[in-house]
Amino acid sequence: MTTRERVESLRAQLDEANYRYYVLDAPTISDARYDQLMRELRDLEEAHPDLQSDLSPTRRVGAAPSQRFAPVEHATPMLSLANAFSSEELRAFDERVRKLLGESAVRYICELKIDGLAVAVRYRDGAFVRGATRGDGRVGEEVTENLRVIPGVPLRLREAIRGDFEARGEVYLRRSDFDALNLRREREGAPRFANPRNAASGGLRQLDPAQTRERRLSFFAYTLVEPPPEIATQHAALERLRELGFPVNPNVRAVASIDEAVAFCDEWERRRDELDYEIDGVAIKVDRFDFQERLGTVARDPRWAIAYKFKAREATTKLEDITVSVGRTGTLNPNAVLAPVEIGGITIRNATLHNEAYIASNDIRIGDTVIVVRAGDVIPRVVGPIRELRTGKERIFHMPTHCPVCGADVDRPDGEAMARCTNASCPAQLVERLRHFASRGAMDIEGLGDVLAEQLVSGGLVKEFADLYALDAPRLAALDRLGAKSAGNLVAAIAASKERGLTRLLVGLGIRYVGEQTAAILARDFRSMAALAEADESALQRSEGIGPEVAASVRLFFAQARNRAALEALAAAGVAMEERGVAPVADSAIKGKRFVLTGTLATMTREEAKGALERLGARTSESVSAKTDYVVAGSEAGSKLQRARDLDVPVLDEDAFCRMLSETRSPTHR
Repeated sequence: MTTRERVESLRAQLDEANYRYYVLDAPTISDARYDQLMRELRDLEEAHPDLQSDLSPTRRVGAAPSQRFAPVEHATPMLSLANAFSSEELRAFDERVRKLLGESAVRYICELKIDGLAVAVRYRDGAFVRGATRGDGRVGEEVTENLRVIPGVPLRLREAIRGDFEARGEVYLRRSDFDALNLRREREGAPRFANPRNAASGGLRQLDPAQTRERRLSFFAYTLVEPPPEIATQHAALERLRELGFPVNPNVRAVASIDEAVAFCDEWERRRDELDYEIDGVAIKVDRFDFQERLGTVARDPRWAIAYKFKAREATTKLEDITVSVGRTGTLNPNAVLAPVEIGGITIRNATLHNEAYIASNDIRIGDTVIVVRAGDVIPRVVGPIRELRTGKERIFHMPTHCPVCGADVDRPDGEAMARCTNASCPAQLVERLRHFASRGAMDIEGLGDVLAEQLVSGGLVKEFADLYALDAPRLAALDRLGAKSAGNLVAAIAASKERGLTRLLVGLGIRYVGEQTAAILARDFRSMAALAEADESALQRSEGIGPEVAASVRLFFAQARNRAALEALAAAGVAMEERGVAPVADSAIKGKRFVLTGTLATMTREEAKGALERLGARTSESVSAKTDYVVAGSEAGSKLQRARDLDVPVLDEDAFCRMLSETRSPTHR
């Protein structure tokens, strides 16, 4: 391969990596591999100036903006930083800086490099007016409404500043929020996110701000654009940002020499796992702004700053086998069995492979030599294979069609990443299903939480839902930390749950895609478990809002003999299999209308309001869109109210809402 061909190959690989990382939010190579390719390309271009090109990835900051959002041109380009991978390279950077400035010593400021998504936020007369992603550094994507729902982004500055003001920072996802998000997605049947950075990036680029809010994103500010003359250093600029109401990372240190900067980098490379967010290095900047201005920029990088990248915690080893375990929510999880390899002082023998789609898209085969990454104390993951080392003996993996624990059918609808066991009583997922069955939105069995669910299952007292209703106070009182009084209260709560009705029971069964709203629709239209069990997919889809995906999932649930047996056992235990309450009005004036509730109502709870609407055939939603018919706004209404006004959706206060309910009800409901 000639040098020109190698340069073109590197550019193609990096362009594809940028597209998958920044646009698709689905990276296919590790950060370390990306840095290696970028460094090789930059070295080749420097050695062969005739091969340089303005279209090279070395001249870009990121990927082109998505066409889904309006473009925003940055008045001041959002440049990225050159990378350093050793203390020697940091000292070489310092030598260049001092030589260009003609100074014997230069003060720096060291900031943790947050692994998230860079954004610019603009204010006018102290009010937030626009937000944009970095994009390619010159043109980004407008994400104003999505940034509004991130608590760390101030909607108004703490001081009145006339005219335009711009700050820049990083949108990121805390590790704890990332774990909670993935747990929630597992329960909802959605695929897990691979890492916090991509979950944050995808969350910020949602078309519906309500979905952005659900990601629980965070924000750190780190740049004050065009600071006033009285702010002479980056350290002072960070203090000013904090005074104006921006969250600023507290782990910042001003240092008098590059040796102190190296010590800061070494310290945080050791301590990175203490943080509740991901960092991949340290940004080291010349502190004085007049020095920064004198140093200027070259190509895509400022001369006055550099990013020290932490050592990648990865290794290569042989993938000896792929086994499948069943998670607490029924997901079938493929796991890599590895030839033992040491990463960061720990011997690794197993790693996650996420799901079948991840294995297929990365072309990972049994027998491959693979790259394994370990970050902190979390389970290592396989990034991908080294295809050049294949011998032809590698084997393609196929997910089993039956649960490896209980033998039930496995369900993986088209387009879904995760395969799941369809047995509601599968031993591998019984603890989680039992906890969900007893939750407030389902059968509402007060006192039956995570710890007790684990005790009941591990002690053999509950092997399926119906076993709950055979429990008595003496047996429960014998469990750890559950006295006679608590045991008696729990038995009473279990007995009371028998009368919850069909909607709550459907929620408790944990049928895929059947949450509270879908359960209410099915219960309203079919009225009994027997009728629902007999309905085919076409009959199910005649219910408003029930599409092919939900219908197929419901049919698959009832097609399993184990699930039908579990329902028969519940019925024999006395659990109500019919919907309770009054049937919906057949010809209600608001039947089929979409309502969104926001704020606090004085005369009824949110659940009571939803119930009243659903009995009249209306539908409720959590987000406001052009399809919303009415927004009901109580006291302290939030951003949904503003969204309704922006979309010209009719808004009802509580009095108007109550009048609508009263006028809509038929005489038999008054």
